[in-house]
Amino acid sequence: MSRYSADLTAGSLKIAETRTVAALLLNGASPEEMRHALTNQNVLQAKSPATAVRLGRLIQKRLLPWDRLLWEMIRDGSTVLATQAALAAAIKHSALLGDFLDLVVREQYRIFAPCLNVIEWDKYLENCRSRDFAMPVWNASTQRRLRSTVFQILAQAGYICNTRTTKLQSVILEPQLIQFLENRKEDYVLRCLRVCP
Repeated sequence: MSRYSADLTAGSLKIAETRTVAALLLNGASPEEMRHALTNQNVLQAKSPATAVRLGRLIQKRLLPWDRLLWEMIRDGSTVLATQAALAAAIKHSALLGDFLDLVVREQYRIFAPCLNVIEWDKYLENCRSRDFAMPVWNASTQRRLRSTVFQILAQAGYICNTRTTKLQSVILEPQLIQFLENRKEDYVLRCLRVCP
């Protein structure tokens, strides 16, 4: 099985939608109740039932490995805390995102690069194959969508100013989230979050 997957293209951090799904999980929604909320009630305000199901499935995959404390940070926390908690969940779910932070974004901070050049993404994808021979071969369109999603995530979490200028910024992690991750020995997730000086 490949370390890397393209399911990131289904959505960036989607904080409002992730808060909604976290609330449903905290309320103990069954799979049937979750599907009803996504398709019949359109709680994610998606354009179509298929989009709602796809996005809901991605968010659930990110959240289900975690316990209620992370869900509560997302549902009830400040925008910054909810965003960082959602990023932690996305990193654990997607090694493609986590490794990019850990291997590429960290290095850009180390060399004092003013911005994160999109070329770094293309080089990164090439290098991924040397780490994972089972990695799928993605067409140019999928590679562009993956890059767009990852850069959106980095902008939402504050690592870059925006997706246009991609100027690197410092991120101060929320102590509550750090404590939570340390208690659960989520070393990889913490390392990926702590890429900037």
